[in-house]
Amino acid sequence: MSVALKKENKSIIADKAYVFALLIISIYKELKAENEFTLSKQILRSRTSIGANVNEAISAISKKDFVFKLGISLKEARETKYWLNLLKDSDFIGQEIFNKSNKDCDELIKILSSIILTTKQRYLNNS
Repeated sequence: MSVALKKENKSIIADKAYVFALLIISIYKELKAENEFTLSKQILRSRTSIGANVNEAISAISKKDFVFKLGISLKEARETKYWLNLLKDSDFIGQEIFNKSNKDCDELIKILSSIILTTKQRYLNNS
């Protein structure tokens, strides 16, 4: 999915989270058209929350706040992974959509985990 991102957004993780959210919106619309409302809303909330919390982290007032906000994003990414598996295993989404979404989700989890670990090691050793 090719998306023109705003030029003022220079964060790779924010950009990836944004594109990831756009993908789920298309899945959400498809699920909604099939009258599946509960699972679609759950995954929409968790997936779009990743980017929202990343953007809050970018504006954090301290390194501790930064790590906290990214920690929320990481939790939301892991929750999203759960919903993706549930949607796949219940045949609401196909293997191709699952593979792409799951790969993107795994990438976000790895990046978020790395940023959190690095920030803790560099700035919050005593925490």
